[in-house]
Amino acid sequence: MFDQRKIAFIGPGVMAEAMIAGLIRQQVAKAESLMAAGPRQRRLDQLAEKFGVQVSMNNAETAAQADVVVLSIKPQLLDQVLHSLHGVIQPASLVLSIVAGAPLEKIALGLGHTSIVRAMPNTPAQIGEGITVWTSSPTVSEEQQEMARRILGALGEQIYMEEEMYLDMATALSGTGPAYVFIFMEAMVDAGVHLGFPRRIAERLVTQTVRGSVDFYLKNMQENGSVMHLAQLRNQVTSPGGTSAAALYYLEKAGFRTALSRAIWAAYERSQELGKSAKSRPPKDEIA
Repeated sequence: MFDQRKIAFIGPGVMAEAMIAGLIRQQVAKAESLMAAGPRQRRLDQLAEKFGVQVSMNNAETAAQADVVVLSIKPQLLDQVLHSLHGVIQPASLVLSIVAGAPLEKIALGLGHTSIVRAMPNTPAQIGEGITVWTSSPTVSEEQQEMARRILGALGEQIYMEEEMYLDMATALSGTGPAYVFIFMEAMVDAGVHLGFPRRIAERLVTQTVRGSVDFYLKNMQENGSVMHLAQLRNQVTSPGGTSAAALYYLEKAGFRTALSRAIWAAYERSQELGKSAKSRPPKDEIA
């Protein structure tokens, strides 16, 4: 689809690299049609050497050449970047933003451009196992939506939502989600070491337990042809008066569910704050 179209990544960070790798791996785009721009030449050189993409330190010049402009920058830099790109994006081009907390309206006003897709991928996208929730402004055409679907699909699964409010929710649940999983795994490994396991054995036990549990859930879902409630699977491994029952009782008593729910809510509120705080900062002509 993108043989004759150029995709520019403004912000050559980890997620930009994941998207570049996914697009090339899934043969959605060729390296010569991909561009990356940012303030650090060393980082740009790394991407050029690894993937063969075109690189530049000039955001505006790069964005002006692209059919799809991907905003893959930190939220704190959004105002500066929007200011530098205002009025330079081609009218027929699509802007795809993965900036946490940045609403469609803000991006459209900052760029002077209306065809915007807002997306929230997560870090498993780096190995093609991510999930991305996305939405689009009313002026995005069906063809542009399909372009966005193909780009985001190269990262793993993708879910389109008509209402933008779900993007901040996705930021808190799936975007930040890997961090919850990793700290949970880390706590389990540390507990295993406390019990007496060597750390490498504890890590192996925990990693395969988490992987196997997810695969078991997915297999049951496929075999039943519908989504199985997680409580059903939990009950299957919780014998009355057994070890699982004792462990789960303590987790409930310690407020495990409440702590996790509050953590996700805090991430949701922070996502909203990032979008609001960016509005209050004056734009700068240069990016540090």
